[in-house]
Amino acid sequence: MDVICTEAPLPPPARSFPPVPLLHVRAPGLWAAAGLIAAYFVLQVVAGASFVSAVSVATAFSHAGPDLHHAIAAILGQPAMQALLAMLSIGIAAPLTLWLARRKWPQLWSLAQPPGFGFTLPRNLRFLALAVVAGLAAPVAGSLLTQWLAHGHTVTQDIQQLGGNTPLGLRIPLVLMVVSVGPLVEELLFRGVLLSALLQRWHAGWAMTLTSLAFALIHLPGLQYQWYALPGLALLALVLAWLRLRSGSIWPAVVAHGANNLLAVLSWFVAVNLPG
Repeated sequence: MDVICTEAPLPPPARSFPPVPLLHVRAPGLWAAAGLIAAYFVLQVVAGASFVSAVSVATAFSHAGPDLHHAIAAILGQPAMQALLAMLSIGIAAPLTLWLARRKWPQLWSLAQPPGFGFTLPRNLRFLALAVVAGLAAPVAGSLLTQWLAHGHTVTQDIQQLGGNTPLGLRIPLVLMVVSVGPLVEELLFRGVLLSALLQRWHAGWAMTLTSLAFALIHLPGLQYQWYALPGLALLALVLAWLRLRSGSIWPAVVAHGANNLLAVLSWFVAVNLPG
């Protein structure tokens, strides 16, 4: 008896489907970027005003009479209070701003190139070393440029006066805030969100220039409206934008910004007025 072998019928060929497209990620709009920057500084004002109100209420319970206003002014005028106010304002505004950006654009957070914000390692770790060099060189070049434009006028900044008058025990935490938290949130705002928004409309050169001008102008009140200090800040911002785009990461810009701030505040520790 012959055995008849039959093969199982082959399944029909699978349909070929087009590749699934990557999730479309929408870049930040210009108004959204401007709104987030404004929110950061408004949060600082609100935090500072809340601190002042708390001090005023506490003082009102311990002082009476017509000298209450002068007592509040004297307390808030103390260098220690001013340093605490600055640290509290940034310490509240910065994490809230980072949280808002992370919540609004979660897909953009770790993307290397714009419209991503670049919270990833740079394509080459040498960019981190370059960032340190650039961050230390920028305040020197910026200072020379500012002094040349000032034509002998005294150049001061609010942060310099604040740090110089702050008690020594508070200078270290203030420095840590100035060289870490401040650069981190400002790089997110200007070299992350705003630069990504501008790159949707303009060429990289124009986007870098406009971002740098915005960065310089937003610091004008802290420069006591000394216009001749703006070019130095704009130059620093151009370097930071270049690091952001060339490295594919925001971290070199954060490192360079922090190194720049660190060199700028070292003068706080050069001359220490010891009692006696």
